[in-house]
Amino acid sequence: MRIASPHAHAVVHLDAVAHNTALFAAATNAAVLAVVKADGFGHGAVRVAETALRSGATWLGVTTCAEALQLRAGGIDAPILSWMHSPLEDVEAALLAGVDLSVSSREHLRAVAATAARLGRTAEVHLKADTGLHRNGARPEEWRELVRLARELETGEHVRVRGVWSHLVSGAAGDANRRQVELFDEAVGVARAAGLRPRIRHLANSAAALGAPETHYELVRPGIGLYGVEPDPLRSRGLRGAMTLRARLILVKRVPAGSGVSYGHEYVTDRDTTLALVPLGYADGLPWAAAGQAEVSIAGRRYPVAGRIAMDQFVVDVGDAEPRIGDEVVVFGPGTGGEPTVADWAGWANTVPHEVITGIGPRVARHYERESAHV
Repeated sequence: MRIASPHAHAVVHLDAVAHNTALFAAATNAAVLAVVKADGFGHGAVRVAETALRSGATWLGVTTCAEALQLRAGGIDAPILSWMHSPLEDVEAALLAGVDLSVSSREHLRAVAATAARLGRTAEVHLKADTGLHRNGARPEEWRELVRLARELETGEHVRVRGVWSHLVSGAAGDANRRQVELFDEAVGVARAAGLRPRIRHLANSAAALGAPETHYELVRPGIGLYGVEPDPLRSRGLRGAMTLRARLILVKRVPAGSGVSYGHEYVTDRDTTLALVPLGYADGLPWAAAGQAEVSIAGRRYPVAGRIAMDQFVVDVGDAEPRIGDEVVVFGPGTGGEPTVADWAGWANTVPHEVITGIGPRVARHYERESAHV
């Protein structure tokens, strides 16, 4: 049972997800795979997936088989690619649900093929090449053996290579990006020389999907951009923030100059001032490291977070303003009303926006807002 806070909630703007998905679809001739891993980056995987599929996406991408099965249980029958598994993992349920699986080694491929044979099914796989990120994927010296085995297994009935893919180090233009494209093309060439005929090649993340058409191939994979975070912070593409985090003040007090606030008294008031208590903390996903720089918005005006962010609460110094208990606090949002954004909080905490939005915890209920009839 999920226990939600009575004092805070996150609004998920499905119209923003729709807008962002359509923007990616308009930027390419390739198909769009909407990345909805980590519960849709904290926004709710099923609701985001439904919206993305109505707005230009035709594929969905997740990290695990459990995430893929959650989508199937939610009534989604679109193609799904799940990309991180152990060769020791039981993928039976995923194969029965028609989920495509990424494969990065011969051990992975043999395990998937054995499960498919036991089920009497054909596993649709995407072979992943390591083109420089050095995480998942087969290195060039392993790739030839992987594609050779894949071709051998394709002569039977239980494996079909639907795709070949890799992951960019970044989406920004530059020599590293160009070299990865070259290495990816070489990997595809090796696969074809082995007799494979993958119908889908995919490489582009959010940034590349918007700014590097040479990486698009047959499929692009936007992730963070779907949720309104500009993948290139130096360039605006018109993406709209898809989440607003709100809370209500539960205490307001006047304190004298020289009052230390929160643990360690790292913040000391330099004047008589009013402090307002917000019932959200790092247990709800607010970055502890943002204290000292972070701001929130109350009645359309920004105020600083005073002192350390605690597990369940933080304090705002509102000066001579006169907020009341129950007044709304906007922790972050799209920024259209002057409120801080997810990117602001990431900057204050010296982290990435991904960590901020995926970190918003289960005590924060999600409310879904639809402003457009088609969403």
